Amino acid sequence: MAVYSYTATTYEGSVVEGVVEAPDERTAVEKIRNTGIIPIKISVPKTGVRRKLSLRSSRSDLLTFTTELSALLGAGLPIDRSLNILSEISEGARMKEVINSVLSGIRGGSSFSEALQRHPDIFPKLYTSMVRAGETGGVLDVVLDKLNEFLETSKELRDSVVSAMVYPLILTVTGGISIVILLTFVIPRFTAIFSEIGGSLPLSTRFILGVSTTLRSLWWVLLPAIAGVFVFVRFYVKTERGAYKWDELKLKLFGDVVTKLETARFCRTLGTLLKSGVPFLQALNNSKDVMGNRIMAGSVDSITRNVREGKGIAAPLMDASIFPQLALSMIKVGEETGQLDTMLLRVATTYEKGLRDSVKRFMSLLEPAIILAMGIIIAFIVISMLMAVFSILELPF
Repeated sequence: MAVYSYTATTYEGSVVEGVVEAPDERTAVEKIRNTGIIPIKISVPKTGVRRKLSLRSSRSDLLTFTTELSALLGAGLPIDRSLNILSEISEGARMKEVINSVLSGIRGGSSFSEALQRHPDIFPKLYTSMVRAGETGGVLDVVLDKLNEFLETSKELRDSVVSAMVYPLILTVTGGISIVILLTFVIPRFTAIFSEIGGSLPLSTRFILGVSTTLRSLWWVLLPAIAGVFVFVRFYVKTERGAYKWDELKLKLFGDVVTKLETARFCRTLGTLLKSGVPFLQALNNSKDVMGNRIMAGSVDSITRNVREGKGIAAPLMDASIFPQLALSMIKVGEETGQLDTMLLRVATTYEKGLRDSVKRFMSLLEPAIILAMGIIIAFIVISMLMAVFSILELPF
């Protein structure tokens, strides 16, 4: 059986830590609860030296905060005592400061959602909208549980896409470095030999030597130029026009992947908000804000106008033609049966799985394409040098 370390709290608010032996995490949680305390965090102890450097992101902090707060509220603790406990056990200085600020706001008379709104860099509009709906309906613990599920699913999807991009990125960087080393350190040795021997060189060899000379003599111009172009493009895509053009380009190049990603985002957000009791129009606007592609998000505005006129959501979505046909059919069935929120979450699950499959297929083609491209470039350099050597020695190639 595995040994799990845990952080828990008593009903009086005291934080306790310990270890428990259990065959799995679920059994470990039950054992801890049977001792009369509330488990907040449970994990398998890590061996080795503990790392001092924290690489946690604000998204990870938000997920951890939501998971722990949901557990405390679900156990019946009031919100102020729960936040006070989380402040004590929080590992990040930034998150500890935010929790203390939220706690001070609540003790000063603000609602929980109002206190969260003062930290938009940590708690997005979607998060505060769901919390406000939970406060209004008196089901804050249930809403936080749904938020926790939403954040975990979003994190899994994001991590799967990022992990798929790591290997192609490594291939590109290492291949690019290899080519630069060839052109700046290896080829110049041949240049000196060819200059001493003399004779006519093949066109491909002269081209490679020219590129090598340019890199070695003008690197101080090329590097700032490349950096300048990168900075210009980065600032341009942050403008309204640039962002629209960039989203349009992504839609043309990676239409299938982008469409599945935005469909999953929109449907999961809207379904989660509706299940949490957020009013339909507010949920629709918040779901639009979550979408990353401005072209697809802009089409939701017309949908919102039609919904205000009482036309429902399925027909306007079909008119907008921004989501796949399968998703539209499922949404229509959900609207007709009165289970729109459940069907939206099913659509999101379907397209999240489809997105992972599409990314895997794309990467399975991209990786050999990068290897082939790098191999062709390096082979061209090597063959060009060999052709020059053979031509100078007057040997047949």
